[in-house]
Amino acid sequence: MSATGLLIQEFANRKAYRPLRFLGASGQLGYGIPTPAFEAGLARKPDLIGCDMGSIDIGPYYLGSGQLATSRQSTKRDLKKVLLGARRLNIPLVIGSAGSAGARPHLETTLALIREIAQENQLNFRLAYIPGDVPKEVLQRAIDDKRVVGIDGMPDLTAEELALTTHLVGQMGMTEFQEAYALDIDVLIAGRACDTAIFSALAVMLGFPTGLSVHMAKIIECASLCCTPGGRDSILAELHADHFILESMAPQRKALPISVAAHSLYEQNDPYTIIEPEGRAELHDAVYEQVGERTTRISGARWVPAAKHTLKMEGARKVGDRAILLCGAADPRFIEQHQSILENVKEIVRELVCEDSPEDYTLHWHVYGVDGVTDRATDYPLPAEVCLLIECIAPTLERASEVVKTMKQYLLHYGYTGRLSTGGNVAFPFTPPEISVGEAYKFNVYHIMETVLGERLFTPQVIEF
Repeated sequence: MSATGLLIQEFANRKAYRPLRFLGASGQLGYGIPTPAFEAGLARKPDLIGCDMGSIDIGPYYLGSGQLATSRQSTKRDLKKVLLGARRLNIPLVIGSAGSAGARPHLETTLALIREIAQENQLNFRLAYIPGDVPKEVLQRAIDDKRVVGIDGMPDLTAEELALTTHLVGQMGMTEFQEAYALDIDVLIAGRACDTAIFSALAVMLGFPTGLSVHMAKIIECASLCCTPGGRDSILAELHADHFILESMAPQRKALPISVAAHSLYEQNDPYTIIEPEGRAELHDAVYEQVGERTTRISGARWVPAAKHTLKMEGARKVGDRAILLCGAADPRFIEQHQSILENVKEIVRELVCEDSPEDYTLHWHVYGVDGVTDRATDYPLPAEVCLLIECIAPTLERASEVVKTMKQYLLHYGYTGRLSTGGNVAFPFTPPEISVGEAYKFNVYHIMETVLGERLFTPQVIEF
């Protein structure tokens, strides 16, 4: 019998009869898992190892291009560590949002790495994977039926915009994970998924309260980020029928009530509500109590089932190719006049590169030290030096490179009021200062879709290793 099968059998007639121990191995698998904390977690005999592997925090490029945000080498190293650990203890390994963005190419790459590790280490196990891709026609029908709304100010989704999407995924919840567990498996690899489902789905199947399970999962999917000081070391959660206890597996980190409660602000518009496809966890009555020097007990979360099942949809489309220019300036006159200088040079560049072709590109600049990250208050003194990051997005990489190369030359020698030297207005950190970055993408689908009753969008499939 598989690792999940053993747990399901154990709890079959005695729901939540003993605590479950969950090891949150990594906040985002592929960036490295500190070995001492992970091994300390294994020594505590967890019932499940879970890892989130993806996010939209990394931007639209990875979803649009199908590339991993992490290197192949570090991703394989992390996968090997958690897979060997799970097989050593014969416990389930659960990974969500495979390969950074959870679309088909990300899932395929993750499965290929798992296959390599299994062969190299002579492992035998049963694995289920759940593709997270959603056919465009499914979302188009929802658009036609007015079952799609934008998130955070996203405009209404149109058929034209949907057609431009390279990869379209839906963020699956607990239901699909539970269907996979019923297939008697040792390892579960999901496409784009709610990070909470990684830990909560099995807990709910075994009889633990849904609200409590979801609250626990939302915290430990980020590993020890909820601790003081925060970090990415593995964390252990012990789930009881009416509370859970958190403890970082790194001795220098403490899971304290204030830091754990503060984590409710992470990735949430409302710190009192965790919204999932199947419902929401209400945290208004949550209680955080310190029970040891490094541990906190949490209770009080309440689950409210959703009246309608919804799914967060994510998609990205290519907007062109990007080239950038990096340079710095220390002349106070240049810094004071940088806005007008950049606008004037932009016009010079347009006149030069558009003599025999249309203006088919966009130029953006970020002046770090003035307004690269936040807008400078008008009464705040100007910095001694600034860094300029100038980007061009154009139909081709050659066109983008042409624009930033021209921008470089005329920015370097542009004459402005009070200039003291004609030798050069800016300094370059290296040559060439222009960098061809490659394809540029944007999120064009970031919407909530109400699903049709009985509609199955995600189907688990099984592989024997």
